[in-house]
Amino acid sequence: MKTLKQKTVADLVTENIKTAHIFKKHGIDFCCGGGISIESACEKNGIDFKALEEELSKALSENDRTYNYKSWAPGFLTDHIINIHHTYVEENSSLLLQYADRVMKVHGHHNTELIEINDLVKRVVGELASHMKKEELILFPFIKKMVAAQKEDIKLSRPAFGTVDNPIAMMEEEHDAAGELFREIAELSNNYSPPGHACNTYKAFYAKLEEFENDLHLHVHLENNILFPKTKAIEKVVIQ
Repeated sequence: MKTLKQKTVADLVTENIKTAHIFKKHGIDFCCGGGISIESACEKNGIDFKALEEELSKALSENDRTYNYKSWAPGFLTDHIINIHHTYVEENSSLLLQYADRVMKVHGHHNTELIEINDLVKRVVGELASHMKKEELILFPFIKKMVAAQKEDIKLSRPAFGTVDNPIAMMEEEHDAAGELFREIAELSNNYSPPGHACNTYKAFYAKLEEFENDLHLHVHLENNILFPKTKAIEKVVIQ
C-alpha cells in the first residue's frame, strides 16, 4: 500500500473527493496536473509536507458523506458529467459573460485588468461550449456503446477516429487550455479578491468566477482521472 507521500494528487482525490478542497486551498492542481506525487507537489509549491499531511489525514478520517466516483460505471459517470457539470456550464456561462462585460465597462478605466479578464472569460466560455458538444455528440455516446457491448459480450468495429486515445487526447488538451485560462484569470483577479471599492456586482462576478473554476476542476478530474482510464480499459476488451 502506498503511503500518503507516495500517492499522486490525482489518486488521493479519486479515493476521496474531500481532499480536493485542501489541494485547491494550497494552490495544488489536482485535475490536469495531478499526476505527480503529493511530496513532489509540496516541493513544487513550497508547502510543508507535514502540515499538508495533517490536513489530509483529518479530511480522510471524517465520516461525512462523499461520492465514491471511482466505483461508478462509465455510462453512469458520463450521464452525471452531462447532467451536473455540462448543465452548470451552460446555465452559468451567460451570467458570467454579463458580469464580465458590465464590471469591465463600469470599473475597467480604474482596474484595467478587468479588460483582460473579460477577454479571457469570453475565450473560456466559447471553448468549453465547443468542447462539451464534442463529448456529448462523439465521445460519450461511443463510451456508452462500448459499455453495452461489454455487457452483451460482443465485439465492435474500430471507430472512424481509430482509437479512443485520439478523442481523449484532444479532450485532455482542451482541459489543459481551459485550466490555463483560469489560472490567468485567478492571477489577474488576485485569486478572486475584489478591491475595497468594489460594488456588489463586482463582488458577485469574482465569486461566480471562483465557483465556476471550482466546478471545472471537479469536472476535469472526473474525466481525466476516472472516466478516461476506465474508457481505455473497456476499449481493449470490446474493439476488434
